[in-house]
Amino acid sequence: MSATEKTLHALLQERILVLDGAMGTMIQAEELSEEDFRGDRLKDHEKDVKGNNELINLSRPEILRKIHDAFLEAGADIIETNTFSATQVAQSEYGLEHLARELNLEGARIAREAADAQTAKTPDKPRFVAGAIGPTSRTLSMSPDVENPAFRTIDFDPLKDAYVEQVTALIEGDCDMLLIETVFDTLNAKAAIVACEEAFDACGTRLPILISVAITDASGRTLSGQTLDAFLHTVLHAEPVAVGVNCSLGATDMRPYIEEV
Repeated sequence: MSATEKTLHALLQERILVLDGAMGTMIQAEELSEEDFRGDRLKDHEKDVKGNNELINLSRPEILRKIHDAFLEAGADIIETNTFSATQVAQSEYGLEHLARELNLEGARIAREAADAQTAKTPDKPRFVAGAIGPTSRTLSMSPDVENPAFRTIDFDPLKDAYVEQVTALIEGDCDMLLIETVFDTLNAKAAIVACEEAFDACGTRLPILISVAITDASGRTLSGQTLDAFLHTVLHAEPVAVGVNCSLGATDMRPYIEEV
């Protein structure tokens, strides 16, 4: 166990650690244009890229740093990298698969610099970086075609391989932990967990894992139909430091599900 992980576990025995808030809405508040997302590098790219939030890691890093600093100044102990959709699978929608690794490296670098700067100001309150791993827009458990229930837009191994690339870059970018977040399909989360294990073996290091699940409606189930209890039993083998519920339903409606967890 690394010194950072020992510090993390020691703090968790003393108090609740605060995770930062939503990245997407903070970026939306900047009202960025297509040109802001493109920067000089992608000015001739054939597809629209506005809304590809991870691109600001490259085109407008100062905005990302400002967002991280705001969360840290507000008291966050842990900030997430801006890498929710920084996989080849997600970036393929914009024709930017080739940037996936770089987006993760830069996202980790910017978050690391922000966290370290805040820790230097308040050494008694260390700040941590969580490498954000999103679910992508694909689902392994369900068919998007009601006429063909056996159809899948992606298989397990290609999704897992995309996650391996992402996790490896987040480790190399010096993240303190990994957050597999907004899980709507547990099989996707399984692919991310396997990817973490493969990347840990390849890099010769291990990082703590956090997992957050998305409850989609009042049934208390994930999009793929799992109850929270079932979800927990299918991810606990990864020995996550924390398992939680993301903000899909809003603070009031998500409370009973947090209590169940």
